[in-house]
Amino acid sequence: MMQKLWQIKPKLQYNQEVFDIVQFGSSIIEGKVPNDLDIAVIYNKLPLKEQLSYSQEIKRQLEKLSDIQIHIVSFDLYSLFEKSNFAKEGILFYGKSLISGESFAKKIGFNPKTQISYSLINLKKKDKIRFNYMLNGKKGEYGLLRKYQGKLLKPGLIEVSPEHEELFTSSIKEFKINFEKKKVLTSLL
Repeated sequence: MMQKLWQIKPKLQYNQEVFDIVQFGSSIIEGKVPNDLDIAVIYNKLPLKEQLSYSQEIKRQLEKLSDIQIHIVSFDLYSLFEKSNFAKEGILFYGKSLISGESFAKKIGFNPKTQISYSLINLKKKDKIRFNYMLNGKKGEYGLLRKYQGKLLKPGLIEVSPEHEELFTSSIKEFKINFEKKKVLTSLL
């Protein structure tokens, strides 16, 4: 069974007030083994009681496609962006639309990225070379940047898709260097 439902864009029956159905959380991130699938159903404007009813119907449809438990939450566009909504960051940065197969943020005009800054100053020359091979590859083999469509923005700064950040950070940690992650939303305009 499939854990990355957004990749298959399942044919679901849903109410016309559904703005999007989004998979988010650990099931999106490469290198993680999820305990459940986190699904958010985003509605345009619908009373809460109806949201819950329609969301449960969507959950029943998704349970037929997954072998692990489905955890479903409902929001309207207003409540999604409330300050008290702790799921909003996960939905915006990691969320993948089950309807389009694209990043949810793209549907609202943004492109989510994770920027990782690092310094190689304290590394020995041979470790700097190994680090370069890790990012760019060696002898015809792809490095992480090419495999996962990352970009070297400038020396010491790479930009990757949020779902691949774990792969990059775990590889960087092996070199025992300091690094920082920053999540950014860039406008698609």
